[in-house]
Amino acid sequence: MPPKKSATKTAARTASVTQKKTTVAANTTKKATATKIAARERAAITATTKNRATKTATKPAAARKAAKAEDITKKRALTDDEDDDLTSRSTKRARVAKPATAKRKPKVVINSAPTVKLNVYVCGEGSSGELGLGVGKNVIDVKRPRLNPHLLPDSVGVVQVAVGGMHCVALTHDNKILTWGVNDQGALGRDTTWEGGYKDMDKGGSGSDSDDDSDDDPELNPHECTPTAIPSGAFPQGTVFVEVAAGDSSSFALTDEGEVYGWGTFRSNDGILGFDASSKVQMVPKLLLGLKKVKHLVCGDNHVLALNEKGAVLSWGSGQQNQLGRRIIERNKLNGLQPREFGHLKNIVHIGAGAFHSFAVDQNGKVYAWGLNSFGETGIRENAGDSEAAIVRPEVVKSLSKMNIAQICGGAHHSIAATQDGQCLVWGRLDGYQTGLKIDSLPDDAVIKDERGRPRILIQPTAVPGIKAKAVAAGSDHSIAIGTDGRPWSWGFSATYQTGQGTQDDVEVATIVENTAVRGKALNWAGGGGQFSVFTEPI
Repeated sequence: MPPKKSATKTAARTASVTQKKTTVAANTTKKATATKIAARERAAITATTKNRATKTATKPAAARKAAKAEDITKKRALTDDEDDDLTSRSTKRARVAKPATAKRKPKVVINSAPTVKLNVYVCGEGSSGELGLGVGKNVIDVKRPRLNPHLLPDSVGVVQVAVGGMHCVALTHDNKILTWGVNDQGALGRDTTWEGGYKDMDKGGSGSDSDDDSDDDPELNPHECTPTAIPSGAFPQGTVFVEVAAGDSSSFALTDEGEVYGWGTFRSNDGILGFDASSKVQMVPKLLLGLKKVKHLVCGDNHVLALNEKGAVLSWGSGQQNQLGRRIIERNKLNGLQPREFGHLKNIVHIGAGAFHSFAVDQNGKVYAWGLNSFGETGIRENAGDSEAAIVRPEVVKSLSKMNIAQICGGAHHSIAATQDGQCLVWGRLDGYQTGLKIDSLPDDAVIKDERGRPRILIQPTAVPGIKAKAVAAGSDHSIAIGTDGRPWSWGFSATYQTGQGTQDDVEVATIVENTAVRGKALNWAGGGGQFSVFTEPI
């Protein structure tokens, strides 16, 4: 029969006491022995010294000096040996108690975080939680911009938002990073495991506007469709963030010191390419060691550009469409996952990205472009219209280089820019109304036609009439501009209400977004995802 717990504990305590007494006795014996040995050694030293003194008295002066020096040296050695054990133990104790600490480099701040809190409005497709409206009614297809109740300024205080393919990232005034949307490849940077089930979305929750959506509650993963902060423990204490960026299945965060954290993965034509050389999918934030003193980040679908303090541009991700600005050999395509500076770009002040192409603007206003050019999305006529057309390395876009570009970005096959004086310029694919211009009004020398003679590509950057823009954005096949008066404009593909115009029909020409949520508001920014849009308003 096993002993009772109390008896076992008593026996253990008795054994412990006995052991301690034995240890004390042993230590006492050792100390006494050491004392006797030390006494014998001191007696031997004294005898030796007297004997040597007697002998050296009859020696010449030089010999006596040499003998005295030798005696002092030996005496010191013996004295040191006598205390060696004690000194060694004391030194070890001191080292254990006070470990040496490496000097930490002083923090050098090169970036400042935004401080203005924002109202966040969303519209479009939300079946994967990309609108961040949480669970409940009317969160799937939102026809017109709607204020997100989970991101209110007073309770959350978002100061910046980044829109990815099917997810979003936001930075708050108190240094939190919020994420929501699809987390299949770690784009949210946090655990979203959920034991719930999903309803058939064809049977419920496929309604549209807030006034007439279905009453069925869509079964969404609450950990994905609700904006939630990445745990603070995912980052070193004292880390301060100033900017977030989002790609198709990846996310990034920039610190005030110019360091970059990332998570998620990059995809290639063959599926998942990987996050870096050591991991296919990065489920939690990871510091990217190859990046220092970065000032700004932008993402394409599967590539990233970083602008550093020296005005140089670095790129990484998938390079299959030459969007990295450096040649990536297919058999060594993982090399593209390492951030690297490239080309001859210098004194760059602004960067931009489309899904598969990239831009850079230098301090003199010269615009460079590279990457996929099958629809002239780079603004360069070379081979535009050929499905394999690409600009391998950065080339000057002559038609844009005297326009004083303030912001530039792109969608899947079209691009949009805002100039310093407010012009809203568009170019690239137009057969889905991506440019917001009346196609039949465009001059022949500004377009490239298909084999049937229909305009397919706007190769000449052209101003959208009626808009004086302070910010622009591009989704996959739709576009948004925010006027200097704060009013939003949109156009293009609208099958999932991503234009915010309340219709699933394509919007041919640039049109003001008018609804009760944003009417009279002074918006300052917009972002376009694959099938949804986000607008912000400073308060």
